[in-house]
This record gives sequence, structure tokens and C-alpha cells, in this order.
Amino acid sequence: MVRVFVIEDDAIILKTVELKLAKEGFEVSCFDNGKDAMSAIKSNPPDLILTDVMLPYTSGLEITSYVKSLEGEKIPVIVLSSMGQEKSVEQAFKLGADDYITKPFSLNELAIRIKKQIKV
Repeated sequence: MVRVFVIEDDAIILKTVELKLAKEGFEVSCFDNGKDAMSAIKSNPPDLILTDVMLPYTSGLEITSYVKSLEGEKIPVIVLSSMGQEKSVEQAFKLGADDYITKPFSLNELAIRIKKQIKV
């Protein structure tokens, strides 16, 4: 089963995405801050990471940078943000993000984009 880490500090979005991805057949682990997510990534890397940009303790951009620096790991990272600003998008891609989705977003589109990244 494909393991997805969802890192989002908005409890409603986190729960909604968790339920949708579980319904799609993914094993989902949720984190509401960057610090806990980083610890989990270091100890047991997932198959894909879905992260918000603005998070407590560690930003989604820092998480993206860290994941893309891991030797031998090819973990796709999809960045979520309500900041649809061009600079944020550029920075996410410069750090290695595989995709970028602006909030609000369609849960069906999110599931399709995740499946595309992991070739399901």
C-alpha cells in the first residue's frame, strides 16, 4: 500500500484530505506541524509527501528541501498553499517540488495528481 504523509496545520483540510486519500486506498499519516513530520520522514520515509507551505516550526519549503537532499530517495513532494503567489511557486519548484496546488482545490484533482506522481 502506498504511504502518503499529509502535513497541514488546518485541521479541517487535514481531516478532509486524510479521508479522501484513505478512500482512494492510500495509507495516510497526518501531521499538523513541520517538526513532527520531519522526525517521521527521517525515521520512516513515505512514498509521497503532501505539504502546506506555512506550518508551525518547520515550513513546507524546508521539508521539500530536506526531502530532495536525501541520497537514494526519490520521494515526490506536492506543495499546497493558499498563497498562489508566483514567488512561492517558483521557490517550491527551485527546491525540487514535483507539483504545486493552490488552495482551495478539488479533492478529486488532488487524488489524480498524487496517482500521477506515484504512477498508480
